Amino acid sequence: MLSIQPPISKSSSLPSIPKLTPNILPCRINHSGPVNASKRYWNVEEDEKGRKMAYFRGRKLLGRDVKLSDSYRGVIVCETDRVLPQSESPNASGCDARANTNANATAEDEEDEDEEEDEVEPIKILEEVATFDDIVVWGHEQVPGEEDVFVRGVQEWIAFAEAMHSVGEKAAEPQAP
Repeated sequence: MLSIQPPISKSSSLPSIPKLTPNILPCRINHSGPVNASKRYWNVEEDEKGRKMAYFRGRKLLGRDVKLSDSYRGVIVCETDRVLPQSESPNASGCDARANTNANATAEDEEDEDEEEDEVEPIKILEEVATFDDIVVWGHEQVPGEEDVFVRGVQEWIAFAEAMHSVGEKAAEPQAP
């Protein structure tokens, strides 16, 4: 499991987390970190139609903004070596797992449960580096359409998450006869 936490600050005030815009380029770059990109290598312009345009290694790219829903916040994280301290309770719910066992359970089932209790998965800490509200998806010589895998992936993920979290709200409403 993972836990996202703000960066550790040496001062007593909360650290300022910058707001960035991730760019998804139609190429593979074997680097995953900050780049000191100058205007010479990455200069995004807007044409007369309001489309984003840039050149990367001589290739013309056209970009499309994909906005996140207002109820979501994109986060850029960095993996740390830190682990969240485990609680003193027997399991995450605070209940003794053996209290829920079936009366007809075999000794083998009880051994499996004991093994599961012993295996406590550590919760690794991810440190928040930046936030974003939109993503720019780039295409070669054309603006990525609705069928683009990245555009569709973000939109479908948000729709799925909203549907999953809205089930409880709809189930609580009384249904008309």
